[in-house]
Amino acid sequence: MKKTVRLLQKICRVLELVVAIFVLLGIMTAIISLLKDDIRIFEEVLNDMTAFRHYLEKIFVLVIGIEFLEMLCHPNSDNVIQVLIFLVARHMIVGETTPFEDFVSVLSIAVLIVLRKYMHGSQKIDSDEDRS
Repeated sequence: MKKTVRLLQKICRVLELVVAIFVLLGIMTAIISLLKDDIRIFEEVLNDMTAFRHYLEKIFVLVIGIEFLEMLCHPNSDNVIQVLIFLVARHMIVGETTPFEDFVSVLSIAVLIVLRKYMHGSQKIDSDEDRS
């Protein structure tokens, strides 16, 4: 039974790496496409600020993709919370939101930060107890 569990764990790690490679390829493709369009986008931004919002959206998607890749390579609670913070921030900055939605987004980010701080504090306490 233990051999089967170990085999499944190895298969899962390999599949995570394969998915991480696909995500990396997607990020690299998006960066190349973004760099190719930079000059045109900057000219559009001078004439229309909605183009800047579209550009910011592309940048946030790349940042979230990079954070997701890091989460796949090093899965831990801190990376998951960081990805969630970026997702909420992206929604608040790029999306068409109401003041109430902005308020809820700020509260969500605050809760995620407190949760991350609490988890780091509880890990420190747990590791201190293990030493005694």
